[in-house]
Amino acid sequence: MHGLKELDTAGPTSAWEPQPQRVCFACGVDHPHGLKLQFRTNGSGAVVADWTPSKSWEGFQGIIHGGIVSTVLDEAMSKAVAAAGTPALTCHLEVRLRQHVAAGEPMLVHGWVVEKRKRRIQVEAELRDRLDVERAHAWATFLEVHADSRPSPRAEQGEVTGS
Repeated sequence: MHGLKELDTAGPTSAWEPQPQRVCFACGVDHPHGLKLQFRTNGSGAVVADWTPSKSWEGFQGIIHGGIVSTVLDEAMSKAVAAAGTPALTCHLEVRLRQHVAAGEPMLVHGWVVEKRKRRIQVEAELRDRLDVERAHAWATFLEVHADSRPSPRAEQGEVTGS
């Protein structure tokens, strides 16, 4: 299995730490087609963002593509980990699409850290509509990245996804 194990054993080769970019598809303000998610902390260490999906992210007519919903949830978890002050990358992501998400429908995405053990961080996120019905839920494992380590060459070639 690639990903978690490879990052877990990556040796120190140079200073590296994940840095957000203004052109990030999920949260970058300069990405012309991005989601432009703007997260805020909710006071309990979790993060929340308002999101109204666009028709340009539809899979089937009127229904937002599941990959876009997954990206929104992954970003919420990434921001929750960052809010906890831990530079980390997504190593495992599981998403449960409970109900479809429609274009133009206001949503609230919420992410929070469940547990941290050594370098592994368990995180969850949910996407809820304005009636507070959960539309999607995600669970992920993030791996803390130390400034004195970096992903293996395989990870740099795209085998490990991060937010």
